[in-house]
Amino acid sequence: MITSTIQDNTESGISSFWVRCGKLLDKAYLWAGYAAAACVCLILLVTISQIVTRYLGINARGLSSYAGYLMAASTFLGLAHALSCGAHIRIETISKLFGNGRVYVDLFAFAIGAVIATWFAWYACNMVQTTFALNDISTDLDATPLWIPQATMAIGTVLFAIAMTDNFLTLLVTRKYRFQPSVQTV
Repeated sequence: MITSTIQDNTESGISSFWVRCGKLLDKAYLWAGYAAAACVCLILLVTISQIVTRYLGINARGLSSYAGYLMAASTFLGLAHALSCGAHIRIETISKLFGNGRVYVDLFAFAIGAVIATWFAWYACNMVQTTFALNDISTDLDATPLWIPQATMAIGTVLFAIAMTDNFLTLLVTRKYRFQPSVQTV
């Protein structure tokens, strides 16, 4: 009786910790999604500014570069949020062939995805560190220190690596998906 109570308390403690971590990560993914959406809105403003300044004959340096930086930021910051919502494109033909074994195929896919995303995040962070140390600047007219736009890519890839690992571990431990798999298949 005591052993089962201790085991139940330990399992509920782990479960409680798992739920709290999941909620914290969901908030991080959501805020990264908000940041990605804000970058898209800023792209619109930069593009409109570029049109207006050209029309008025004003030389606004580097606006197209900033639009590019914002596009990269919106892409990478949105990766984790898109994964947590189940919005990434998934080709489920192979998974369907395995029927009940679909969980194992998804575990394999999440494991490979987590390894690749972690590898990419490592090199993205290393690139930011190197660029900062070298004081590398854009070759365009804006002369922006390149570590600033690269940092958004590094943050996005780190969050995506965490999201892939989170999905893998959740599926491995609970056999439940952190997102609702898509109903439409390709």
